[in-house]
Amino acid sequence: MFIYSLRANTIKFFGILCVALVALITLIAFLPSYEPDMAVAVTGDGAGTKSVSINYGKIKTNEDRIKFLEQFGWTVSADALQSEEVLIPAEFDKIFAGYNEIQKSQGLDLGKYKKKKLMRYTYEVTNYEGYEGKVLANILVYRGKVVGGDICSADADGFLQGFEK
Repeated sequence: MFIYSLRANTIKFFGILCVALVALITLIAFLPSYEPDMAVAVTGDGAGTKSVSINYGKIKTNEDRIKFLEQFGWTVSADALQSEEVLIPAEFDKIFAGYNEIQKSQGLDLGKYKKKKLMRYTYEVTNYEGYEGKVLANILVYRGKVVGGDICSADADGFLQGFEK
């Protein structure tokens, strides 16, 4: 038969240790994952490739958003046609899942922003070649960082693509 006695100091020590462990686990669970503000895009026609740094962070003003689009070679209107707050749904339907596939193809993922409110800014693209209709650029911004977006036509039977030309 074994007899083990606990002193109050031992109980306090293990109590504090358990509380600290729970606090650490909670902190890790709620901290956002680190995502760099810069991404490297590799472009080329097969014969010669080049890498270009694209800045997705520090997007706070209208000028910042225009400069972001200029990194991809787009010329847009001086002011946004529309700016509104949008909510990313908790569950993606078929259409939104398809839209997120376009985001993933350009190194972004809206799945990380489910149930979050983002700002969407829409600009008119003035230098889209080979299309006669109105072309729009949409940028999704969360806490000063571009987390998604597209280039699309305003026509019902038009197109939708990522930022790359």
